[in-house]
Amino acid sequence: MDSTFEKPPRPMTIDGRTISSVGRTRIYVCGVTPYDVTHLGHAATYVWTDAAVRVLRAVGTTVELARNVTDVDETLLAEARRRGERYDWLAATQRFAFERTMTALGVPHPDHEPTARRTVSQVIQLAQALLDRDAAYRVGSTIYARTAATAARAGLDEATALRLSEEYGDEPGDPAKQHPLDTAVWRAANEGEPQWPSPWGGGRPGWHAQCAAMVLGTYGASIDLHAGGADLAFPHHATEAHLAEAATGVAPFARAWLRAGVVRLGDEKMAKSTGNLVLVDDLLRQHSAATLRMLCLNRPWREGWTFTTDGLDAAGGQLTDLYAAAGRAGGDAAVDAVDAALLTDLDVPRALGIALDAGGAAARRLVDVLQLQ
Repeated sequence: MDSTFEKPPRPMTIDGRTISSVGRTRIYVCGVTPYDVTHLGHAATYVWTDAAVRVLRAVGTTVELARNVTDVDETLLAEARRRGERYDWLAATQRFAFERTMTALGVPHPDHEPTARRTVSQVIQLAQALLDRDAAYRVGSTIYARTAATAARAGLDEATALRLSEEYGDEPGDPAKQHPLDTAVWRAANEGEPQWPSPWGGGRPGWHAQCAAMVLGTYGASIDLHAGGADLAFPHHATEAHLAEAATGVAPFARAWLRAGVVRLGDEKMAKSTGNLVLVDDLLRQHSAATLRMLCLNRPWREGWTFTTDGLDAAGGQLTDLYAAAGRAGGDAAVDAVDAALLTDLDVPRALGIALDAGGAAARRLVDVLQLQ
């Protein structure tokens, strides 16, 4: 009888919740709507998700990552009309540009990349499941989910929830809704817009329903970690989770959430809609991918921050110090301490401090795990 055994992977905690699975750890991150160039706010979310995946794999955990593509969306359709292009052509070209930028940033292709257009049938199944459970209702060819409870789920008062719902295009003033915070799971088609057949007539998936269906179609009723930007907490994440749980009866939908802090430029959030952007491709022309990764990672992941050139220069200096520390002898005894810091809420600043003090193997471990070469 073989008396040896494989040492089990060490668990990670995110926001006080343990990420540990038998078999595989399932991670999903909200992907881009491919209608324009990639900015630093996007990059921060995907670099943090990549860091979580790399840390888990470094300690022996089997990880599967899904990152979706929202290739059917109001914003995408509007931009395609503005440019006079087919929406699917615009989505394809911008998706290629996004993936090229991610590769340059050291963020590899995910294990699964579901798209909204390939998930239409799953959204129809989701809508039917919600109707069967009286968690949704039909008005004409539109299916609305009863999602008024999502405000309380997100810890918001109704006035704030209504403001955010309007800001994110959920149309709280739609007179067909039974409650302003209800959500269109399946939208009736407008003339000239892409549509797919359904039991209720031609239409297309609603935004929140797309992500819920893509998670359910990829992994089943629940996942271990859901990542995305902090600005998506409401209405998107709260509604997505509500839809999945109402359809399946399985809760929680996600065991933990990693919502990366919002990146600002000046006093405003970095966003395509405002044009308040720092483009990743522009930064990569003058700075290494490792410098940008250090800029994004050397802070608490949930913390919002403001981009400055001084901050970027400081990240480059920290990287130089880390390389110098990695060139020293020793540091073997501190490798476990580096891992422990990373496994505890992805505490990169603490792990960096340990690596700089110990040098040698500990510093090299941090460089390798966080792809800081």
